[in-house]
Amino acid sequence: MGKHYYTNNLEMESNPKQFEFKLRDNWLKFITDHGVFSKKEIDYGSRVLIKSIVLEEKDTNILDMGCGYGPIGISLAKEFSLKTFHLVDVNLRAVGLAKQNSILNDVSNVCAFYSDRYENISQQYDVIISNPPVRAGKQIVLNIIEDAIDYLNDDGSIWIVLQKKQGAPSIKNKMEALYGNCDVICRDKGYYVLKSNKT
Repeated sequence: MGKHYYTNNLEMESNPKQFEFKLRDNWLKFITDHGVFSKKEIDYGSRVLIKSIVLEEKDTNILDMGCGYGPIGISLAKEFSLKTFHLVDVNLRAVGLAKQNSILNDVSNVCAFYSDRYENISQQYDVIISNPPVRAGKQIVLNIIEDAIDYLNDDGSIWIVLQKKQGAPSIKNKMEALYGNCDVICRDKGYYVLKSNKT
């Protein structure tokens, strides 16, 4: 891939495709395109994260950081129609697709917009969810985790999925140091779902 998905790459040739995928007991349709992450199907890490997430009644505002074309946020928004989901990405093509996919799946409680990490975030959330762009470098992943604490409400939570070979154990240690806690919610084929609470 000449340009990485963690870039603003609208100039890349466009060739949209559509597929269906069952997530959290709902069949959903997704339009994808060149220059976005995992364009042929929902990647395994995202699927592990999606099935692991538990949203409580108090969790009303959720941020999907690095949303891509929207599978994580949209699948949760479809199930939790009374909660508000903000989907953000640095890739404008991905943001456009997330908007299209929200409409395609008749999900009205989603707002997708451009943000380089927390650059355009102006509120706090009950939950921040991310399948971070590890190929963009460990520092980007650390920024997402470290800066999340400023954008979480008290008793809010951050959920991250990473592969063991991508440094999940060291990221777990980092989250424990930052938040004072970190639980391994799920281990599946080398993927770890990590959760920390802001206390």
